[in-house]
Amino acid sequence: MTRVVTAGSFSLDGGVWDVKNNVWVVGDDYECVVIDAAHWAEPIVAAVGGRTVRAVLLTHAHNDHVNAAPELCAATDAPSYLHPADRVLWDQVHESAPDREIADGNEFEVAGVTLRALHTPGHSPGACSFHSPELGVVFTGDTLFQGGPGATGRSYSDFPTIIDSIRDKLLTLPEETVVHTGHGDDTSIGAELPDLGAWIARGH
Repeated sequence: MTRVVTAGSFSLDGGVWDVKNNVWVVGDDYECVVIDAAHWAEPIVAAVGGRTVRAVLLTHAHNDHVNAAPELCAATDAPSYLHPADRVLWDQVHESAPDREIADGNEFEVAGVTLRALHTPGHSPGACSFHSPELGVVFTGDTLFQGGPGATGRSYSDFPTIIDSIRDKLLTLPEETVVHTGHGDDTSIGAELPDLGAWIARGH
């Protein structure tokens, strides 16, 4: 498992913010999947090396997570996967459609492990997380971070919805599960679980 950090801008609702994104490459010496396609294809392609890319899995379609997707898919001959509820955001970035759709419960096999898609809306309508029981990890995109939920103050986001997603889909995972996020540092389910009530009380 490799983390590639790329930098660029996130834009929505007329605002622009400088951000650094985590791109995750999961696999072995022969094959892998890429989780998110943030900003620039070149460093992601370099991390992949000569491996076969089975899929480019997109946690959601905010521009900073998908802007390199077409170039990355062309360079690796891999299909992109996105939940259809996020097409409204994808279409703000790209003219062509993503290659395939993600549905809750879809499983992606790579290098002897399984990544199971969990539809975790709230930050965006089609936000998804990817859980690997064998690796003991979950990739949460911008749904769950160290310290709480992802932002819900912009278009197509909703705080009660992200709380439901976190409570019902993520905090039910084993407490030792490592949380690999879309930005910043890792955390764990056990570290975040006690703070659910505080997040609800503060409202963000």
